[in-house]
Amino acid sequence: MKYNEKARAIIDNINRGLIGKEQTAKLAVITLLSGGHLLIEDVPGVGKTTLANLLAKSAGAGFTRIQFTPDTLPGDVTGASVYDMKKGEFRYVEGAIMNNIVLVDEINRTSPKTQAALLEAMQEGQVSVDGTTYPLKEPFMLIATQNPIEFIGTYNLPEAQLDRFMMKLSLGYPELDDEKKMAQNFIAGNQAQETSAVIDAETLMQMREEVKSVRVGGDIAGYVINLVSLTRESPLLSLGASPRATLAVISAARGTAYVKGRDFVTPDDVQEILPHVLRHRLILTVEAKTGKNTPERIIENIKNTAKVPLL
Repeated sequence: MKYNEKARAIIDNINRGLIGKEQTAKLAVITLLSGGHLLIEDVPGVGKTTLANLLAKSAGAGFTRIQFTPDTLPGDVTGASVYDMKKGEFRYVEGAIMNNIVLVDEINRTSPKTQAALLEAMQEGQVSVDGTTYPLKEPFMLIATQNPIEFIGTYNLPEAQLDRFMMKLSLGYPELDDEKKMAQNFIAGNQAQETSAVIDAETLMQMREEVKSVRVGGDIAGYVINLVSLTRESPLLSLGASPRATLAVISAARGTAYVKGRDFVTPDDVQEILPHVLRHRLILTVEAKTGKNTPERIIENIKNTAKVPLL
């Protein structure tokens, strides 16, 4: 398959440090190039933070990591106004959010008030402190990791915040062969070398603009709208996907086509990214949960129901 060379370079760079997770790396790169934010959820120790670090370092942009804890404050994220005694005035001290790519580690370990401090940054590309608005640096991307909510000491992310993440990914445990390779490298002392950037911030901005120029035909747009609307009609869902989800699917499909080296979106692009864009936006009914349904299963049924346009 033909790939965009620069996108392929980022994926390969991630694969060198994260063994056996090429598809996850590809989806993370698609999110980056599509201008979206990424949520990575899985059990501890499978490489969530490693993936986020590799993605950020490969992009060659400014990078900040925030470790969320129960006592993390909103001001730690957005910044605060501090009184300057020499000048006799307040000045803005930047928070951790003021960088190109920001990794929020264990986002569900902190209080809802601090989680909410990210909402404006994710949607508007800015933060407001004491009535003054400060734009974020460009390009900007938020990567958040979290442990499953069943773990002690975690807080559910509100639906409004989940809806602002373009994709939700899960790494899962590695295949046995991959885990053996990891163990062999560890025993031999062959630890991964420091990841170097394969592009810079300016190139990333250019690639994002190129993704926006990928053509989306009227039939494809109608297909996406139909898929999303079917989630609102499903008797298994108490909450379907929002119009923001429609736009996220289109953006991610554009990114998928771009990574594959095409300048137009196909139904296959939409189908490939649909579960990753929708799964965290859907809320199942009690009956659906009792019947052991999952968002992925419901999305698959919707994909099989919707009429696929012919190109």
